[in-house]
Amino acid sequence: MITITVFVCTLFLVPAPTVVKASDDSIYEKRMALFKKTEAITQIPWYYYAAIDNYERNAKQNTNDEQVISIEIPTEAWFGLGNAAMITDERLIDFFNGYGKDGNGDQKADPNNAEDILYTMGNYILTYGQTKDDIKIALWNYYNRDLTVQTIMNTAKVFKKFQDIQLMDRDFPVSISYNYSYRSTWGDRRGFGGLRIHEGTDIFADYGTPVKSTTYGVVEMMGWNLYGGWRIGIRDIYNIYHYYGHMSGYEDDIEVGKVVKPGDVLGGVGSTGYGPPGTSGKFPPHLHYGMYKDNGYSEWSFDPYPYLKKWERMAKQKD
Repeated sequence: MITITVFVCTLFLVPAPTVVKASDDSIYEKRMALFKKTEAITQIPWYYYAAIDNYERNAKQNTNDEQVISIEIPTEAWFGLGNAAMITDERLIDFFNGYGKDGNGDQKADPNNAEDILYTMGNYILTYGQTKDDIKIALWNYYNRDLTVQTIMNTAKVFKKFQDIQLMDRDFPVSISYNYSYRSTWGDRRGFGGLRIHEGTDIFADYGTPVKSTTYGVVEMMGWNLYGGWRIGIRDIYNIYHYYGHMSGYEDDIEVGKVVKPGDVLGGVGSTGYGPPGTSGKFPPHLHYGMYKDNGYSEWSFDPYPYLKKWERMAKQKD
């Protein structure tokens, strides 16, 4: 529906839901309870609500206050164009073709109430249907952006597989049982293919050293790249794309669409790239590891080095 797409692109958003200060475990439990309740009412699987909420939370600027539900439905889409007084009576909202619904039975469609927000999102999706393809169409018409739809569907796939939303584990991208070395190389100048900056960290290791997934996510891309040789791209549940370049090859079970978790072996360190398919040996074997953040409008690279140091410590504590 074109109308809601227009509304989503405006800056006049409903204020964020009331901030709830709680421990990490408590807030995840509250979210899951809300997702499951909305699933029971709408028959739309809980992991789609969880994925939409997770996407919007991670598209926002960082905040110190953790909200239970982070979905924000634009004001005019919620109340309807003629409801200038923003009256929360669901009958009036419906009269003005708004989308706000009462999800907790208090006779109000409150854009700051978590149950109302999820129920409203569910009812919007139901106008398209309940199948996976229906949900994808609904999300495209809501966000009007292919990458957003892809990210949400991938995240839903991860949540469905692990039946959990509190997926906090991480791993280092090469096996710490092997010799390796690295330093901060993000932003260094590169000359192959034209002057450009280095969008990642190079981790030097022997040829064939196991390359591992650092996070929960879905394999989004793999194959040959002129610069990166044999590479893999993984989209995680935090709107971040993880790029692994110069690999020697892939594990047999790795394919586009596969759900991965921290520690899953993806392939091996190599020295491929800087030429047509098969080019190798133009530099010492190493893994190029890059991270790219998506905020719902654009995607950009950032320095992975601080995260690598943290994940390295986590991996050594588990070893």
